[in-house]
Amino acid sequence: MRFGVNYTPTRGWFHHWLDFDLDDIRADLDSIAALGLDHIRVFPLWPVFQPNRTLIRPRAVEQLVSLVDAAGERGLDVAVDGLQGHLSSFDFVPSWTTTWHRRNMFTDPEVVAAQEEYLTVLAGALADRPHFLGMTVGNETNQFSGDPHPDPDRITPEEAERWLRRMLDACEKAAPGRSHLHASYDAAWYDGAHPFTPAHSARLGTMTAVHSWVFNGTAQRHGPRGTATEQHAAYLVELSKAWADDPARPVWLQEVGAPAPHIAPERAAAFTEATVTNALDCPDLWGITWWCSHDVDRSLADFPELEYGLGLLTNDRRAKPAGETVARLAREYRAAGAAASPRSTALVVEAGEVVGAPLRAVCAPGGEYFEAWMRVAARGRRPTCVLSQLAADAGHLAARGITEVLTVAQVR
Repeated sequence: MRFGVNYTPTRGWFHHWLDFDLDDIRADLDSIAALGLDHIRVFPLWPVFQPNRTLIRPRAVEQLVSLVDAAGERGLDVAVDGLQGHLSSFDFVPSWTTTWHRRNMFTDPEVVAAQEEYLTVLAGALADRPHFLGMTVGNETNQFSGDPHPDPDRITPEEAERWLRRMLDACEKAAPGRSHLHASYDAAWYDGAHPFTPAHSARLGTMTAVHSWVFNGTAQRHGPRGTATEQHAAYLVELSKAWADDPARPVWLQEVGAPAPHIAPERAAAFTEATVTNALDCPDLWGITWWCSHDVDRSLADFPELEYGLGLLTNDRRAKPAGETVARLAREYRAAGAAASPRSTALVVEAGEVVGAPLRAVCAPGGEYFEAWMRVAARGRRPTCVLSQLAADAGHLAARGITEVLTVAQVR
């Protein structure tokens, strides 16, 4: 079980790649290591690293390697995202895919080949680094594929799968045996028209990544103290298992945070404790990686207000109450050394055809499945999720330790 943080540099945010200062980075990493965390997730900016389709800047790649080495010197393993992509409401896509060079980033042959080469170069440069965990194809790249993006590159689920397989294969060939995966924001789980599907998330790559943000209607509907708000991360972890082919597939809670005003700053520590504690009660959880390490410098403009204060540490590297909470929970978990037991009660998901899941909106906040699952959890049960197509499969249920199967109608 791993405890980590998404690294947001204190000086210049992710624009720090333009003015790379290893001393500043080392100071940031020291403050992260002081919390007792064991890994970070880092974000090269795609246009900075690959400003031209046939130019991957060697100096930028060297800087990434030096950051990974500096983290390793502090006992921090590093997961690296590739195609950035989208971060904190800003899109970072290279000029050779936009305006006069407008091309679909998922299907254009030249763009896809360039992405493949970029991921190959990054993964290959890190392949011999002992503290390198693996590549994530990109941060929530699925948001470029449909609404509500203002200029989407529309694709079909079949095209999404082809693209994902090609990107993951590139990472594996360049850095064999590492944990290479992809990450989607929650439309993949909640929007039946979205081309990236639950099956993509739960079946492609070495583990499943989930990103839990309660500003998606959960906190608005259930309040900052509601069961659904405090269990949302655990729910996504368990929901992902409904589509997994491997009953023991690891799940990475790759992003989770306490966004104001939905979670008031004075309640951030309590929300953090509840969220982490509930997630730790999910079997096969690989790790929890909080968003984010440090607050965004308020001299930087145009961020949504909630983005400025998400750090476990202040912008001048002091631990906040939420940071102290994560540090304590990590210590307590390691001292106890006990993994979560199987969840024996499963609620049946009726999402339609398995791979496309066209009815998956029932799983979204306010949907009948989501609300039923939360009612079961509020009664002190430990529910998991099973697809309707597998609800009577004795072998599947036994492999997951499920002994009781409930339907939404029964819960209602």
